[in-house]
Amino acid sequence: MSLLELLKEGSKHYSGVEEAVLRNIEACKQLSQILRTSFGPNGMNKMVINHLEKLFVTNDAATIIKELDVLHPAAKMIVMASKQQENEVGDGTNLVVVLAGEFLHQAESLINMGLHVSDIIQGYTKAGDKALSILSDLVLGKVEDVRSESELSKSLRSVIASKQYGYEDIFTPIIAKACISVLPENIHEFSVDNVRVCKVPGGSASDTSYLKGFAIVRDSQGTIKHVKDAKVVVLAGGLEPAKTETKGVVLLTSADDLLDYSKGEERIIEQEIKELASSGANVLVVGGAVSDIALHFTEKYNLMVVKENSKFQLRRICKATGAIPLMRLGKPAPEQIGSCDEVSVEEVGSTKVTFFRNSSPRCSITTILIRGATQNILDDIERCIDDAVNSFKVIIRDPRLLAGAGASEIQLAASLIPLGDNTPGLDQYAIKKYAEALEIIPRTLAENAGVDTTEIISSLYASHHAGNDKDGVNVEDGTITSAAALNIFDLFLTKYSAIKLATEVALEILRVDQIIMMKPSGGPKIPEMGARDTD
Repeated sequence: MSLLELLKEGSKHYSGVEEAVLRNIEACKQLSQILRTSFGPNGMNKMVINHLEKLFVTNDAATIIKELDVLHPAAKMIVMASKQQENEVGDGTNLVVVLAGEFLHQAESLINMGLHVSDIIQGYTKAGDKALSILSDLVLGKVEDVRSESELSKSLRSVIASKQYGYEDIFTPIIAKACISVLPENIHEFSVDNVRVCKVPGGSASDTSYLKGFAIVRDSQGTIKHVKDAKVVVLAGGLEPAKTETKGVVLLTSADDLLDYSKGEERIIEQEIKELASSGANVLVVGGAVSDIALHFTEKYNLMVVKENSKFQLRRICKATGAIPLMRLGKPAPEQIGSCDEVSVEEVGSTKVTFFRNSSPRCSITTILIRGATQNILDDIERCIDDAVNSFKVIIRDPRLLAGAGASEIQLAASLIPLGDNTPGLDQYAIKKYAEALEIIPRTLAENAGVDTTEIISSLYASHHAGNDKDGVNVEDGTITSAAALNIFDLFLTKYSAIKLATEVALEILRVDQIIMMKPSGGPKIPEMGARDTD
């Protein structure tokens, strides 16, 4: 009796090396191949149109694999490992996919040689543990002071260059200043949400700037566009005449009754706005609709009105000004009133932007105003900034630095080859192949830079055997140069996490010897979730 006779009709079953292991490896190699060409400063962009027909033009691996909607179960495991890297570290997602794909590719050649999968797993496990222990010995130094702009710029430069090559000298100091400006006394309480991005189309990426405070792409509601020494009140609801909680019926028997009713409503809302103005407030941020009559009275009492429907943005305005949101209109308590240096509506390009500038230590929000020719460019710059801010948080957790540009991987490979030579049994082949797989990082950097990969790899090995363990690939001129001299550093925690996750997911996939797929259940399919707000 075959296995399929035990299962529901329509089930599928694949077993053995040919059907299960090699099939899984092939799927993972295809995924890795897609992302390899996007790796490093010279990485190419991918144009992805997702199931909602939204266009993405990016070289960010996390975005690409998220929008590709990978279905193959083995490839999906690599995607999950990459997402875990994104959640834990915030950068290095491409590194996980490329390394895992190459580990499996090298394992495939060992399987074709006749080596048993269990021997490969054993060798890879030894090599992975040894690689992680060697990595600690390759540390060049660390960021001594996270409040030093020059030290931060040195460590964040390669993170930005890998996403926005050519703009790293523009973005690095801006991001470093933005992160330092909202760094609390206890640096471990730093939140990446406190560094915001405001995207304004037009101009070029070199026009990007930052401000202490918050910015939203919208105009104010009335004629007041600028307020100095602003006292800010945030109203969670709308600015309009109050409505009853329950359904009410008003009997009006004449025109005078209607006029009196309207005047009564006007008196109530004027009284509330007058109380608001008497508290010293001169800026009102509203989280709902603003009626014409309410706007008339805010103008009368010199109140600037800014409308913002998003509760997430309202929360950020509160963090930028120190305000506590009101649930109903009326005179606020002194502690509910926020403050900032100025609130002004300014034209950036042809777009109206409202700025809440606040140099006070009480302000825990900073905003990077990014410019770009198209929305896709703005989105890609935003992803680059997000990776850099996450990397800043990684530096706070572990400030150690490694040589970048593929220098660490080549040194790991050179250190693992003697381990393979000294290991008895069939494990040695797997250890050597693991070391060979680590070459994929400098090889890919060289490939994407358009230089001879074979010559680069052999030159790197020669240089490292001569004691130059900081030498990596110079993608600008295709030569071997000291990564430390070029200020190209990788964060230790990012590299450690990526190698660990890539090794673990490769081992997990190699352990699969059977694929059993049940017949999909009948009935209507679960509807897909629609597009949602990024928050």
